[in-house]
Amino acid sequence: MKRIIFDEDHDAFRESVRKFIEAEIQPHHDQWIEEGIVPREAWRKAGQQGFLCFAAPEEFGGAGIDDFRYPVIFAEELARQNCTGPGFGVHSSVVLPYILAHGTDEQKRRWVPDLVAGEKILAIAMTEPSAGSDLAAIRTTAVEDGDHYVVNGQKTFVTNGVSADLVLVAVKTAPDKKAWGISLLVAEKGTEGFTCGKPLPKVGCHAQDTCELFFDNARIPKANLLGAPGQGFYIMVRELEQERLLIAVSGIATARAALDWTIAHCKERTAFGQPIGKFQNSRFKLAEMETEITIGQSFVDRCVMEWNAGTLKPTESAMAKWWVADLQQRVVDQCLQLFGGYGYMSEYPIAQAWVDARWTSIGAGTSELMKEMIGKQMGF
Repeated sequence: MKRIIFDEDHDAFRESVRKFIEAEIQPHHDQWIEEGIVPREAWRKAGQQGFLCFAAPEEFGGAGIDDFRYPVIFAEELARQNCTGPGFGVHSSVVLPYILAHGTDEQKRRWVPDLVAGEKILAIAMTEPSAGSDLAAIRTTAVEDGDHYVVNGQKTFVTNGVSADLVLVAVKTAPDKKAWGISLLVAEKGTEGFTCGKPLPKVGCHAQDTCELFFDNARIPKANLLGAPGQGFYIMVRELEQERLLIAVSGIATARAALDWTIAHCKERTAFGQPIGKFQNSRFKLAEMETEITIGQSFVDRCVMEWNAGTLKPTESAMAKWWVADLQQRVVDQCLQLFGGYGYMSEYPIAQAWVDARWTSIGAGTSELMKEMIGKQMGF
């Protein structure tokens, strides 16, 4: 089924992104997996090519393109080439929107040019050891002291955490107000009392650095407050919608890539004198996956266009996120099965896709939370 959400400009952009990934990311990705991090030079090269922070205004060095289809294309091309290391999406399409929508003019002038150039890297720190999907349960506190906040607490599972120069941190400025006492502060690398833990070993996405962050009487200027005090929960609830949609975009693209690899394998691999794709069971499995991916892609594309128009409902991004995450995991698992023993070898892309896929039903709110949101909206 032909996708109809892209025009000629998008197609040209996709071609340039594909060439960039083929030249600057894919050849090095195995090394980055071993090292557990994407080097800064890769970020700078992406910035030089204009592939970071698409929505940043031209006055700050950005393209000023507020069209979600551009980050969608970049995410799809990374998935197509099985490159899960670069946290460009977190930087450009998850954290930057907080700054653009809720930052002051001074904050934007101070931070955005370096973010566009890839000279500084963004991360967001919400989750804590005792608070995951329940954001209202966070315990990290920020107490006013003159023109600073004194921050104490711990964050975990922070993507880009090791690399990050700026971290958007959810804190409690008024603990007695629960969710409505949450505020957002931007912590800068080098701040006394703000330290980064060792990279966390993960099941998959090994090239993407993830860590814990610690705050021990860290003094963060009030000038780094994003939005007004107490607005943090409201802001996060809104901005998480785009993160969930981006996960759905990457998930359906990964499922498509996995199926394409598997179709090629089923045509080449023979058993009992014929390609394994000729067996009825293989054909049925391939047909089922082709059908579900086509249906899923149609829904995700519709969500992307609704997001661009400002009409996407929170429950719809939740639907896309949990359903595609479930589909992605089922597809890569079935594809690995069709690869047989080769699928269990880490040198094959399907093996890496299999371990990388597991996080999608957890990040940005678990699948269970997504279903809870949808159920509440239905009146239950």
